[in-house]
Amino acid sequence: MGEIEFAKPGFLYLLFIHVPLIIWYILNQNKFNASIKVSTVSSVVKQRAYFKEILRHVLFAFRIFTISFLIVALARPQASDQWENVNTMGIDIMLSIDISGSMLARDFKPDRLEAAKNVATEFISGRRNDRIGLVVFSGESFTQCPLTTDHAVLINLFKQVKSGMIEDGTAIGVGLANAVKRLKDSDAISKVIILLTDGVNNQGAVDTLTAAELARAFAIRAYTVGVGSQGMAPYPVIDNWGRTHYQNMPVEIDEETLQKIADLTGGKYFRAINNEKLRAIYAEIDLLEKSKISVKEFSKKDERFMIWVWLGLLFLIIEIVLRRTVLRSIP
Repeated sequence: MGEIEFAKPGFLYLLFIHVPLIIWYILNQNKFNASIKVSTVSSVVKQRAYFKEILRHVLFAFRIFTISFLIVALARPQASDQWENVNTMGIDIMLSIDISGSMLARDFKPDRLEAAKNVATEFISGRRNDRIGLVVFSGESFTQCPLTTDHAVLINLFKQVKSGMIEDGTAIGVGLANAVKRLKDSDAISKVIILLTDGVNNQGAVDTLTAAELARAFAIRAYTVGVGSQGMAPYPVIDNWGRTHYQNMPVEIDEETLQKIADLTGGKYFRAINNEKLRAIYAEIDLLEKSKISVKEFSKKDERFMIWVWLGLLFLIIEIVLRRTVLRSIP
């Protein structure tokens, strides 16, 4: 159930009102006792009178309980778990995904980009203790999601990724450098970049090998993935009337550079020629060692004031019933 806290603890000071009430009750006891003259007391049952005399004070106790419970309800007691930093096992991973126009090629189902998104989403869902972020690039690069353990948010942002979001081209060096920027201050033992592209670096102000050297300087391993079938693949082409059709074109992936990036950073290069191979690559990366990261755990607060309201009403009803029946007084 967690600890009990009060949203409005100031109302608890009202409990001090019981002190003057109790003093007033004690000082006015004589006024509550009726005084009459009788010729004999033989008809009065002493034991029963004594019992009712004591029970009469219960009415005042019930009134005190009623007020107390309602004051506690006004203070709004809440049950909540304590916030704490918890160490969990995991690694820090940045996904750097190419979203250039060539990623719409149909040698993957339904196309390269959607296949990459689907497999990466499965990968994210399977690594619940890891901090994972997302960088996208084509002619330039930006961070779609920083490192986070909130994988639901990450997956939703991943679903919004599409080709054409930014200037077209293939700036592999910029995409890698942006991912390095997001990981360089991480204190995780394992810091990994999964860079996925289907082309050759042809744009951007950062050279690919310079970005790789930067990654190595911050002890970041880069796992590079070249996406594309062997030989020819149907690429989207826009004609003079703005219509899109597909034309078979040669698959060109700068595997040499991707291999160098992996070698420089202590990672590994993979070639994905279809959906199944892409899944196998992510499964292999999934076997990476794990490190400890700190996650702030929290839970929402549950209102618990109604139980005090009901207790207050219960004692009030009991008092009214006793006052009008067993402990009824005669004017």
